[in-house]
Amino acid sequence: MSDAAQPTIAEVRAAAEAVKAAIDRHLEAVSSPSAADDPAVSAAYEQLATAAIAYDQLLYEVYDEVTPFEIPGDEGPGGYHGPEQPEAISVLIRRDYHVVDPERLRAQAERLDETLTPGGAGGVNAALGVLFGEYEPDEIAARSEEFGLEEADSTLWVAAAEPTEPGEWLPEPFEHADPQLLICRFDVSEVYDDEEPED
Repeated sequence: MSDAAQPTIAEVRAAAEAVKAAIDRHLEAVSSPSAADDPAVSAAYEQLATAAIAYDQLLYEVYDEVTPFEIPGDEGPGGYHGPEQPEAISVLIRRDYHVVDPERLRAQAERLDETLTPGGAGGVNAALGVLFGEYEPDEIAARSEEFGLEEADSTLWVAAAEPTEPGEWLPEPFEHADPQLLICRFDVSEVYDDEEPED
């Protein structure tokens, strides 16, 4: 998963309480405005919008659920700012591995490429080139131990994108990984394995 700590259930509850308090402040402001354009009403609206967005984001991160609230003109940081119905998507994947058994890695590569002789040039780099040239990334992930690798953190982003011509982005494939076009992401890390769920 990402380096940032996963939000806790207690944080979701606190965000829900903040929404409730913001609703009360907003109702109080609109029910007794001192003028037609009372700045207290605008301030209460902004506070309610901010609280609702924060709650919605935490709810999604912890429970994979969302609220029915939509805040017009939400330009807050971290929010999705892409098209409602994207014409294309980009799937961006990062998987990290530790090379825990270089000899096993090399032996697996030598079975595939007879030009890789024991003790020959290239070492781990050449072996990795052979393996990733032969197998799909998903198969390497599934058989990582067999290849002398140990899975570390990984992340998968699904982001809105514009349709492109074949080969158009190949010179700089990750240049436009914009978090504000992120539709969903899936993170895996041992950092979350030790966390105790709160009641």
